[in-house]
Amino acid sequence: MISKNTICLWYDGTALDAATFYAKTFPDSTVGAVHRAPGDFPSGKQGDVLTVEFTVMGIPCLGLNGGPAFKHSEAFSFQVATDDQAETDRLWNAIVGNGGQESACGWCKDKWGLSWQITPRVLTATFTSPDRAAAKRAFDAMMGMTKIDVAAIEAALKG
Repeated sequence: MISKNTICLWYDGTALDAATFYAKTFPDSTVGAVHRAPGDFPSGKQGDVLTVEFTVMGIPCLGLNGGPAFKHSEAFSFQVATDDQAETDRLWNAIVGNGGQESACGWCKDKWGLSWQITPRVLTATFTSPDRAAAKRAFDAMMGMTKIDVAAIEAALKG
């Protein structure tokens, strides 16, 4: 890997499947080298996929097939800034529709348990609006959503 800093994500034998899904789903995402174990290890055998180099929207990642000992949590998530409702819907539906699950306020989990924040840029802009009353209206609207509804956020901003 070229990057000096890489995100390492732990999987239970499914790193290649996850990396392949991310590469198909997100722009500027690829699957790179697949490294096989040179010997047996606690959750696998010699020749099994041990690590997978991949990028998610230009961010270098390493998928490690470490076994069942650790699970993903919301303490780590990818936050994806979307430009409009169509992009928001496409990414949200790809994650949730591929065995993932919805959560609140634009968060969802993929089928591997990794958390994603599918966040329209308009939502992020509301929180920094100098009109604090409009920002609060948009924030309150977001608090009742699962997938973010751009039109509802824009309507809340306007009052």
